[in-house]
This record gives sequence, C-alpha cells and structure tokens, in this order.
Amino acid sequence: MSTGSAATGPHVLRRINATAVLNALRDAAGHTATVSDLVVATGLSRPAVTRALTALSDAGIAEFSGTTEHQIGRPAQRARFRAELGHVAGIDIGPHKVLAMVADLAGNVLAERQAASPPNPDMAPVLRTVLTEVAAEAGVTPADLWAAAVGTPGIVDHERGEVVLAPSIPGWSSLPVITDLRDWLGCPVGIENDVNLAVVAERWRGEAGDNLLFVQWGERIGTGMVIDDKPYRGASSAAGELGFIDLVTDLDDEPKPPADGLGAFERLVGAGEILRLGVQRCDRELRDRLTTDDDIAPLFDAAAAGDPAAASVVDTIATRFARGLAVQLLIMDPQRVVIGGGVSRAGDVLFDAVRRRLSRQLLVPVDLRVSALGAGNVALGAVRMALDRVEERLTAML
Repeated sequence: MSTGSAATGPHVLRRINATAVLNALRDAAGHTATVSDLVVATGLSRPAVTRALTALSDAGIAEFSGTTEHQIGRPAQRARFRAELGHVAGIDIGPHKVLAMVADLAGNVLAERQAASPPNPDMAPVLRTVLTEVAAEAGVTPADLWAAAVGTPGIVDHERGEVVLAPSIPGWSSLPVITDLRDWLGCPVGIENDVNLAVVAERWRGEAGDNLLFVQWGERIGTGMVIDDKPYRGASSAAGELGFIDLVTDLDDEPKPPADGLGAFERLVGAGEILRLGVQRCDRELRDRLTTDDDIAPLFDAAAAGDPAAASVVDTIATRFARGLAVQLLIMDPQRVVIGGGVSRAGDVLFDAVRRRLSRQLLVPVDLRVSALGAGNVALGAVRMALDRVEERLTAML
C-alpha cells in the first residue's frame, strides 16, 4: 500500500491543525475562545489557527461572534464550539437499575432517566424505553444520537464488544445487546466495565490523579485503577476485582465458590451485609426503618447521632473494609483513593473510621476521598466514552 501523497501534504496538515484547534475550543471555558487563546492552547501560529477556525466554521462545527481582534477598543472575535450539533447517550446497566443520560457534544448532560432492571436478563425492552424517554426529554430522538456507550458489571471483551462474565446479572453475557443497540440506533455503541467508566468520569469531572484507585462500593465492590495517568485493566480486563478477595477462609481450608454472584469481600462489607448487621443489632424502631425500604442511610444517620448499636455496625464494617482495601493499597501505592457507589453516601461517620484503620495498616498515608459525582458516575463515564467515539465523525466533516 502506498504511503505517499494520500497520507501527506498540505490538506493533511490543515486537518491536523483543525483537529487541534477543535479540541482546544471544546476544552476552553464555556467552549468559546479568541484566536489568541487558541494560539496559546495549541502552539500553532495565528494564521494557522485562523485557517483552522475558518474550516471549522465552514463545516458548521464552530461559529463566530464579536469583532476582529485587530479593531482597537472593541471586543476580540470569539469562536464558539457548536455543542448542539449532535448528541450522545451514556447508559449504566446494573442488576437493579438502568440509568441513561443524553448530552450534547460538549458533554453537558441535558436529560437523564432511570428505570428498574427487569427480573430477567433481557434488557432490550427497558433500554429502548429509557433511551426513547430520555432522548425526548433532551429534545431529540434515539435516531439522532451520534454515539452511545454502555457500562455494565463484569468482564468485557473489548475486541468483540461483549460481556464475557457478569456474576451479578445471570444470563446477561449471552445476549447480543450491543449489536441490537447498534442496529436500532444506527450509530457506534461501545461497552465497558462499569467501574472503569466510573474512573473515566472521575478523570473527566472529578478528583483524579496520575495514580488513582477508584472503589465502587455498593452491594457489589469493584475497583478501577489509573497508573501513571493510564487506565489499567489487566491482561483479561479483570483487574481490580476487590470484591472477590477472601479474608475469611482459614489459610489451610478450601475457599468457597462465589455465592449468588457475590465475592467473599462483597459478602463481608457490601450493602447487603451492612443492612443485615443493622437489622441484627439495632433497636426495633431503627430496624423497622431499615427493613421498610432496604435502605442503609438511616443506619449511618443514627451512628452519626450517637446511637451505640448503629455505631457498632459502622465500626465493624470500617474494620473489615480497611483490611481488604489495605491489601490493594500496599500493592498499588496510589496517589489517591476515591470511593463512589451507594455506600459512599454514608459520609464522615464511616470514612473517618476507615481512614483511622487504614493508617495502622499502611506504610505511607493515603489521600482517601468520597466521590462528588454521585450515583450517576458510571453513566457520566459512558457519556465521555461516547464523546470519544464522536471524534472520527467530527474530523470527517473537515
């Protein structure tokens, strides 16, 4: 195959420059910038930036406002990225819920919609309903989407775009959901492990670092790792399965296989175990509140208010969690640990206790924080993944 003029020449350089200016414009505050701003951001010359902006404007990707920079005493001309040009969807599929977001091309979330997961692994009807409703709320249709991405529990084969193993959703890995979505939407659809997408969201909109350990703590427990500013998935995309560490089985005994899809550590500190301990130890009034909604939030509220029984549950869970987390921290030595998922709502009453116990088990202190992104972190990471899929379409427009 020839590598001559097809891959070189002024037209290729112009496209490269236009892509660089486009990325800088999207990253600019408010997605608007002057030519001078873009010269600094890209390192390109002023004429090159001006030509690139003209190409972006001709393609309908950017538009101008104000006057020229050379008119003394008047505001500089500003270019604006037309984020409304297209839309993407990010979807979080879990054992209990499906959460979908629609965002514009700048990543501004315009609408989100949640529904209960079906009792069987066939998610297709629920996905179509949720996507149709959330797209309508954002003022578009599913057919208008430029790209979509799905976050799922379990191990994902990235080459085939399939779920290889998902213990928390039996039968899920055997269904061609991504193929069905691509056929229905008519756009690129990616898939990724849910915790890895939560890490993507943290790096995009949260408090990430060059070496980050993210822990998604709910009924299930998984971790995502960033090492030297690069996501680490492992040889089989199965790295970070903290939930399957066994701290209970005696050293000389045979470990028990996972029960109900839960790993040993998940059975020890997951939301289900926290609820079970709360019901077991707390007084009748609090026990009734816990069992009515299967919600552990009242337990942490009671512990923060000084309830001794609730505090004993928090103490037990903090001790167990710190023991398991310390194993991963001693191996990885991250710059920062960020906790997300449903249990992250417990607040300082739990995480101050975890920090105290970690300090006794680690060789160096660790910066442990609670994610500010909330329960939508996986869907938000899926939005970011979908936006990455849009790059090729934008470049092709130049």
